[in-house]
Amino acid sequence: MKEQIQQWQGAWQQLIAPGSPFEVVASEEGARYFRNAPANLVEAVQAGRAFAERPFLVWQDQRLSYAEFYQAADRLTAHLVRTLDVQPGQRVAIAMRNRPEWLVGFIAVVQAGAVPVPLNSWARRDELLNALEDIDPVLLICDPARLDLVADRLAVLDVRALAVDVEAAEGVLAYADLLRESVEAVEPHSPAADDPALILFTSGTTHRAKGAVSSHRALAQALYALEFQGAFAGMTSYERIRPLLESGLQPTVLLAVPLFHVSGLHAMFLNALRGGRRLVMMYKWDVDQALELVARERCTQFSGAPVMMQQMLAHPRFGSAETDCLMGLGLGGGAASTALLNQLIELRPNALAGAGYGLTESNGIGAAYAGNQFVARPGCAGWALPIVDIRIGEDPGQALPPGQQGPIWLRTPTLMQGYRNRPDETSETLREGWLFTGDVGVLDEDGFLRITDRIKDMIIRGGENISALEIEHCACSHPDVSEAAAFAVPDEAMGECVGLVACLRPGARLDEAQLQRHLAERLSAYKLPSRLCLRDEPLPRNAMGKLVKQELKALL
Repeated sequence: MKEQIQQWQGAWQQLIAPGSPFEVVASEEGARYFRNAPANLVEAVQAGRAFAERPFLVWQDQRLSYAEFYQAADRLTAHLVRTLDVQPGQRVAIAMRNRPEWLVGFIAVVQAGAVPVPLNSWARRDELLNALEDIDPVLLICDPARLDLVADRLAVLDVRALAVDVEAAEGVLAYADLLRESVEAVEPHSPAADDPALILFTSGTTHRAKGAVSSHRALAQALYALEFQGAFAGMTSYERIRPLLESGLQPTVLLAVPLFHVSGLHAMFLNALRGGRRLVMMYKWDVDQALELVARERCTQFSGAPVMMQQMLAHPRFGSAETDCLMGLGLGGGAASTALLNQLIELRPNALAGAGYGLTESNGIGAAYAGNQFVARPGCAGWALPIVDIRIGEDPGQALPPGQQGPIWLRTPTLMQGYRNRPDETSETLREGWLFTGDVGVLDEDGFLRITDRIKDMIIRGGENISALEIEHCACSHPDVSEAAAFAVPDEAMGECVGLVACLRPGARLDEAQLQRHLAERLSAYKLPSRLCLRDEPLPRNAMGKLVKQELKALL
């Protein structure tokens, strides 16, 4: 293993060496960045124009080439500037489920010099209105369902709506009508590197979400980091990429996660756009439809939250020849259980599988690994990307040695500038160029990062720290358990005790006593759940597949 790691490290250094496409240089403060990354997000999204005749987008019965996609984006850009008088730096909200107009709208807003603000399409009325109040947009690009939720408040908020699949009304422009109108073209805006480029809301489940503001430099560096990781995976796991190259298939991504999150927006949409890949887009996740699309459209890559991957691997169709085209598999949005990782490697031993670690506040950038590294070290989050510093400890200036667990800090040029209108929370999260992630982890002697818990998910029982993630993974190791959630519940004697809710697989006959015995054989006594609930229904999750533990606590 040591020899293999040295080979990987040599390939890494070769990729970032002076004169290479991914050359890394250091700032005066010591932070590293890619010398050849695009100057800003506007420049970054022009890369797809080089693939004009290639197919780009499939959604239901719609198919767009790269040329057709950019024609629509350029036309909307011109209307934003000339017809709607959208000014550089103003904010434009986007609230709709995954569909082509979402992608066109995003690129048009970027090219107009405005700041796109993707909103949670799963959000309730109050959540959408809170977000609109926070960002003060001049325009809302939306679909009918989201328009219905907020239409009566748009005039009060002084926000115009540009909506798809609707007829024009007072304060509401019809998207299709606007794009049919002739308009003189405009040149894409030329922003400064430090100008705001994007606001993404954190996926909070118990508190009002915060809008993370990122600069053009941060977005450009983040997209280039994703491309570095792809190049590194190809360089060190060529035998896993060769079948795709020899297949003659256009690299095709099944996009099944929401676009308002870094996974869907950065790693799939923008990464595909820059690389000439095709997107097969789902309106919302459905495992049967997903596998139908994989077979019909010959999708070569799928990435999703662990619960989505679990559903796909368990489906009878996944093991059939019609899905052999699926050669790339990625995990993100949460920690995967050991059982799921083992199943993934067993069912697709030759696939280019991968995972990573990043946050909204870092534009999804942190650690990553794929291919042979993933198989060699399943269950970790990979190596820090070359423009990322990772420190473990209470203070990034006093890092713990390898092997010791503690809070995770990140330093990278992809970090947000701060939370919009939240100076106190910004200062708590960003400290002298470092991001306090709120996660707990450990770096091993080879630099691989392993996430062990969320600080807020730590259960403190009589002064002993217990990892909720450890309890969940142990429960999921039972063959009758499909998913589990552990959390702290009040206890008069111990302060807190462990609560556990587990979802059973179809047809399972497991009872609470049997699961407790399974846990007792694998966990210390103080870590065992004091309160346990089994259920047949899937556990509640937010749009990115993360457990909504507040709802589960009510069961106990």
